[in-house]
Amino acid sequence: MKLADVIAVLESAYPPKTAEKWDAVGLVCGDPQEEVTRVLVCVDPTSSTVDEAVERGAQLVLAHHPLLLKGVNGVPADDPKGALVHKLIRNGAALYCAHTNADGALPGVSDALANAIGLTVTGPLEPAEPEGTGLGRIGELAEPEPLRAFAQRVAAALPATVQGVRAAGDPEGLIRRVAVCGGAGDSFLDAVKRAGVDAYVTADLRHHPASEHIESGGPALVDVAHWASEWPWCEQAAEILRAAFGGRVDVLVSTRRTDPWTVGATSTAVGGLA
Repeated sequence: MKLADVIAVLESAYPPKTAEKWDAVGLVCGDPQEEVTRVLVCVDPTSSTVDEAVERGAQLVLAHHPLLLKGVNGVPADDPKGALVHKLIRNGAALYCAHTNADGALPGVSDALANAIGLTVTGPLEPAEPEGTGLGRIGELAEPEPLRAFAQRVAAALPATVQGVRAAGDPEGLIRRVAVCGGAGDSFLDAVKRAGVDAYVTADLRHHPASEHIESGGPALVDVAHWASEWPWCEQAAEILRAAFGGRVDVLVSTRRTDPWTVGATSTAVGGLA
């Protein structure tokens, strides 16, 4: 298949026109007329995943996060991001990014997160057109369970990270109706309150918004690593391409952990604080 054929499938699933205005999605480098026999899907286009693509013989890297989100005047090889572009081109590999257009799609990033956790999705958290699309998802567990157990469920469903999973709220409070948002989601805390859910799963929650949310009676919060929250999307995107091309294109999901944190430590001396 030609790269242009793969791009057509991706842009049908994740229309570029639905991306946020500030976003940078689409083809970063590569010739649409070149042949593609293998695709590597990842969250982050980093030196690790580009190396993996080269090692595994992929002609296309499909990444969730943009490589060049901010405007640049050039991509010299002695610049970290420029070096990735040069390495991709020298090895005959293209880079395509689907970011906020994949977040809001149906299915999208938050559908993949909800499915991994075991939720039955009932609709978007922030609806958009066409119906069913939008940012975040609301779903339900088959049976309610305490927050303590629900946090463990989330941890078991996602790849391990140094951060792990942390929760705010009554550990024994029952959780059944849940909102999720892959990636940084604290901008949706007000929407979560209005949604009438028992818990909200997202990434990159900050101290003050989280504290104020809980103090004001908002639903429980479950905070996970940004990369881990979006990694389930990789298999979703891979399945879209496999369904479109069958065995004509080999679609792989990256095995590289691109979460930036590498060391975690827990204090053993609390200094008398309670």
